Amino acid sequence: MTERTISWRTAWTLARRDLSARFKGLRLLLVCLFLGVGALAAIGSLTGSIEHELVARGRQVLGGDVELRTWQRTLSDAEMKALASYGTVSRGYRLQAIVRKGDLTAPVALKSVDAGWPLYGRLTLQDGRKVGAPREGTIWLAEGTAARLEVKPGDTVTVAEVPQKVGGIIASDPETLSEGFSFGDTAITALSLPDRAGLTTTGAMYRSAVRVKFADPARDPDAVVDALKRQFGDAAFETRTRKAASPSTQRFVSRMGQFLSLVGLAALAIAGIGIGGGVSSYLEARRSSIATLKVLGATSRDIARVYLLQVGAAALAGSLAGLVVGVAVTPLLAHALGTLLPVEAGFTFSPFALLTAAAYGLLVALVFAAPPLARARSFPAMALMRARVSPLAARRKAWALPVGLGLAAIVGLAMLNAAQPMVTAGFLGGAAVMLGLLALLGTGIRHLAARLPRPRDPLLRAGLANLHRPGAQTGALVTALGFGLSAFVLIAGVQTSLDANIRKSVPDRAPDYFVLDIPQDGAQAFHDLVEHEIPGATAHIVPNLRGRILAFGPKGQMTRVTDMKDIPDEAWALKGERGLTYSAYLPEGSTVTSGQWWPPIWRGEPLVSLDEKFAQSVGLKVGDYVTVSLLGVERTAKVAALRRIDWDTMGLNFVLVFSPNTLADAPHKLAATIQAPPGHDGARLLPRLARMFPSSSVIETGTVLTQARDLLDQMSVAILAAASVAVLAGLAVLLGAIAAARASRTYDNVILRVLGASRGQLLTIQLVEYGLLSLVLATVALVLGSAMAWAVIVKLFEFDWLPDWPRILAVLGAGLVLVLGFALAGSLPLLRAKPARALREL
Repeated sequence: MTERTISWRTAWTLARRDLSARFKGLRLLLVCLFLGVGALAAIGSLTGSIEHELVARGRQVLGGDVELRTWQRTLSDAEMKALASYGTVSRGYRLQAIVRKGDLTAPVALKSVDAGWPLYGRLTLQDGRKVGAPREGTIWLAEGTAARLEVKPGDTVTVAEVPQKVGGIIASDPETLSEGFSFGDTAITALSLPDRAGLTTTGAMYRSAVRVKFADPARDPDAVVDALKRQFGDAAFETRTRKAASPSTQRFVSRMGQFLSLVGLAALAIAGIGIGGGVSSYLEARRSSIATLKVLGATSRDIARVYLLQVGAAALAGSLAGLVVGVAVTPLLAHALGTLLPVEAGFTFSPFALLTAAAYGLLVALVFAAPPLARARSFPAMALMRARVSPLAARRKAWALPVGLGLAAIVGLAMLNAAQPMVTAGFLGGAAVMLGLLALLGTGIRHLAARLPRPRDPLLRAGLANLHRPGAQTGALVTALGFGLSAFVLIAGVQTSLDANIRKSVPDRAPDYFVLDIPQDGAQAFHDLVEHEIPGATAHIVPNLRGRILAFGPKGQMTRVTDMKDIPDEAWALKGERGLTYSAYLPEGSTVTSGQWWPPIWRGEPLVSLDEKFAQSVGLKVGDYVTVSLLGVERTAKVAALRRIDWDTMGLNFVLVFSPNTLADAPHKLAATIQAPPGHDGARLLPRLARMFPSSSVIETGTVLTQARDLLDQMSVAILAAASVAVLAGLAVLLGAIAAARASRTYDNVILRVLGASRGQLLTIQLVEYGLLSLVLATVALVLGSAMAWAVIVKLFEFDWLPDWPRILAVLGAGLVLVLGFALAGSLPLLRAKPARALREL
């Protein structure tokens, strides 16, 4: 005779009658899903919006369909003709300069453009005008520059002693992202200014940027770039297309989005443990009701349907609340990032991101709720009645299928959305290994606790017995506490390493000024001027050239850079043109680690010294050769020495330093650093520099460092804020584990109360149990959390692993205090329970 099963409609009627309108008993499930789904919804919506904007606005961000860049030269007639064959061309210069008004000066990132600029989009001024290129003799200034010079539209300033009328104050430039980080605010002039002012003479540090707007908008920009490189050679110029108008920004957004998505997944994984504990606690409270339904004829399938609908309703409510809040916070995130990334104001709505977040939440709820539901479904009524004194054993076959399918769906969804599949796969594998290790550790602790000698103190003996007695929640507690404490260590490790990398990348000590394009015959006059205006200041001058590495390796077997399919990130000096110099002496801040420096007067074979890290990344050693191109002329030099460079000084450090006889005859100018004594500034120096060396430009490192620190600090705070979701989920897990353990302890505590145990003694027993677990798990969490933090910092962000161990240990200690605090707080309801009432309910 087959069992009759109630319909889903009837099951929902029963579920709804038993389900509290406030989801009493299932609130932990709601909170866990709310946190995890909300984080994923906000992260997915925001990163999806940014990536869409970067692609959709690629033409405006780049200012064309294709851009060709060259250093210290303009495109040749043949190159211009080839580019113009595809559409409308716009030329421009990018360089550093000084804008002056009387004795007030402001270093700027000068952008000089022709009448056709911009090919896409318009420049917006603060008075609301949308304009193109400024007229001859007119300059657009940034708000900060105008404030520093105390000028307004209509006033006159000078650039390299050439008068320019302030035509307006820049409100927004569509090309800001593609221009990248600049040393100073942007100032825009007509194309002719740099030539008139002598800023583009031979050897000057300027960049030419030529863009094309396709006559056929459907033309593939990558195909055009390939054709130009085949015609003129890969090393002729640097290229960018509208598809990757700001590659560094796109790379950052992609990696940041992936990291934050993994954080959201971690929050959901941690929250899943809380979901399992919460559902177990909820079903435990309804043990008698389930048993009664079975006695009255309800089948196991009926029980499964009723409570599956209840848990599903709570999971759906928690997920929907998370989606709503995730969308609601996007305007706040957009406002915070609006100055850094292209984010539209208002609510950011991404259907795919929201569906993905909801799918993750429901799948995690399924995976972690399946075991307790299967346990309640599978056992007969009398077993449920005796569960308090004879705990139900796990039946893995009952929940293996739904858990397996749910896990497979989560893995598939994560890999489908992965920007870096290997990193995502590593994260998922690490999470699985971590859960497995914690499960094994929980089993090991139970067996070890059962075999340890029994302490004489009855309270210690009772606390130790709680770890291995029948029905003990040791396995769940170990998993929850281990995951939660590991999350604390992970966040602390990531945050402290990011802070250390920021301090390392943007050091506190640096020269006060960098000066570019000093004439070769002006070195002594420059020194005298600096000493006169800032007594005691240190000025360091070096030759400054730009060149591109064309080939490297043993003589006769040199590797051409253009033949390399993939350039390692550590070999960044092979990408594009780099600064070059020559010196008779070992530069300050460098230490020879291999080979030897050349004599002060060297007339032999051309030599070069390399940064040892760069040399190691491409396999170069002493005795090999390097070929570089300077203004189209190739020079080959033998590697004489490898150096360790102290980059932290932010001085004039160069990856390649040549012997003087290699480059001294090449057209070039000088660069200098100025270090002022404490308490001195350049208020008088900069105007004198602008007058005496009008074609030179100054970079104020104080302003640059402040901007860089602010930018990196914003990134760090954003990462910490998003990653804190995992910590909140971990706290929810701890509450869930404690709640589940509390439900199973009611009977034990009541019996102890009847036998005369005081409330203080019961609290001590709880403290002993959780204290022993926490001490063991603190060590485990330190190892696991540090390993995950290392993977995030080194493998995902490609930063150095620089943790602050005292801070990490302090955070772990705070986590332990929270664990014990939650444990004791969770025990208070047990102490208030009335023995007679509790025994009647059991």
